[in-house]
Amino acid sequence: MDKKTLSRDGTALAYARAGQGPAVILVSGAMSTGGTVAPLAGLLAHDFTALWYDRRGRGESDDTAPYAVERELEDLAALIDAAGGEAALYGISSGGALALRAAAAGLPVSRVAVYETPFADFSEGGAEERATYTARLTEALSQGRRGEAVELFLRLTGLAEEMIRSARQSPMWAAMEEIAPTLAYDDAVMGDGLVPRERLASTGAPVLAVAGAASPAWLRRAVQEVARAVPRGTYRELEDQTHMVDPNVLAPVLAEFFGA
Repeated sequence: MDKKTLSRDGTALAYARAGQGPAVILVSGAMSTGGTVAPLAGLLAHDFTALWYDRRGRGESDDTAPYAVERELEDLAALIDAAGGEAALYGISSGGALALRAAAAGLPVSRVAVYETPFADFSEGGAEERATYTARLTEALSQGRRGEAVELFLRLTGLAEEMIRSARQSPMWAAMEEIAPTLAYDDAVMGDGLVPRERLASTGAPVLAVAGAASPAWLRRAVQEVARAVPRGTYRELEDQTHMVDPNVLAPVLAEFFGA
């Protein structure tokens, strides 16, 4: 990241930009930094001014306590100002939920594209699982047990125990523990975990909600519900894609939407 901007509360945010044309800001999800979306940003930079950033508390960006979702909306407002006063947004996973919040809050957002916002169908006990995760995550982080917090998140995503044990032995584990406190931020962004239909109904910008055809059915249903909840929503599925979407497959779909 070679640029910095200040959020309303004085938090310094690190970001990068590339390309020329209408501005598109890319928002990463949980347990990630701006580097996660950098490959996609590079592809979009052929047609747009792509900006990607480290969300507060991650990478090269600073943080200011106490956290509130409103602070992250102010972060996006600062980035939109840096982009020229208006921008399209793309967000993946919980980053998509944040992008949708920004648009619904009335920020100068021209279009919003999201990939697999993980809102859940709570008809089969999901509400209890979600509440338990929030409680255990809060407890682990309050006691400084960052490794436990990461494990809780990985279990929530459905990762098998043997894979979690393997992850603990990987070179990436230290970096995951470093940004573990931001898991609480993404948990707050997701709210109660349900599709926020009332909030989304106030979104004026067109929204493209994308899912991978190889992803779980519950996740695809959640993305479909996002598209239905906004006044100008469109749903797309990408063949053979999962939550780990290939930027080369996603980029043309986003470029078509943002260039419309």
